[in-house]
Amino acid sequence: MRKKIVIGNWKMNKMRSDAIETVKELYAAVGDPSEVEYGVCPPFLYLSELVRENTVGIGAQDVFWKDSGAFTGFTSPAMLKDLGVKYAIIGHSERRGRFGKLEVPESTIGSFAETDETVNLKLKACLAHGLIPIVCVGETLAEREAGKTDSVIGGQISGALAGLSDAELDTLVIAYEPVWAIGTGKVCDAAEANRVCAMIRSCLPASLRGSIRIQYGGSVNPANARELFSQSDIDGGLVGGASLKASDFAEVVRAAI
Repeated sequence: MRKKIVIGNWKMNKMRSDAIETVKELYAAVGDPSEVEYGVCPPFLYLSELVRENTVGIGAQDVFWKDSGAFTGFTSPAMLKDLGVKYAIIGHSERRGRFGKLEVPESTIGSFAETDETVNLKLKACLAHGLIPIVCVGETLAEREAGKTDSVIGGQISGALAGLSDAELDTLVIAYEPVWAIGTGKVCDAAEANRVCAMIRSCLPASLRGSIRIQYGGSVNPANARELFSQSDIDGGLVGGASLKASDFAEVVRAAI
């Protein structure tokens, strides 16, 4: 049986003291349940301090694919691993410039330039350094309404996994995040979310379909988490807003038990 995994993506939120307190409160509320794996991905500034808390798993919200070099503003997988970071989110829709709720001028979307090629490079780098990669895939509302959900996500999976062997992918986690449900309060119907996750599973190498974990993300909260996590092909969640408050996120994590 696949162990559920629930990860909070804090995005660009929280100040230092609040970040530390939230992790402490979360661990006090949830502890170390054997039935579920959980953690948070805070802003980069707080990674070292939260790792030192030695409580919940800590992940990065992005990563570069080179170990070092003249790449201003980027952070390598080697640096993250050296720090004690466990996870890295790769290819989040906001990094791809695909927003459910646009909060920046449309003219700046080019600043968010993730592609299937860079996702693939980052995935290879994370696997080489022993980080657990969480690869995000998902469709926009326009793509869903045009009946392109499966083809869009299938293409993202194919691009992400290109050139990787089955053996290299044994720690891979995939997060299905319908772009139209991120930050909008809209949630994909549990049955439909499960159908898409099952479709994603069918895109994986046959030898890994029973073991790779597939999360759902997109306005997951304490009210809907249990129904979502009870689906046959949903192995937990990548949680945004509901992960910012320890008590709410603790409820979401417990829903996976």
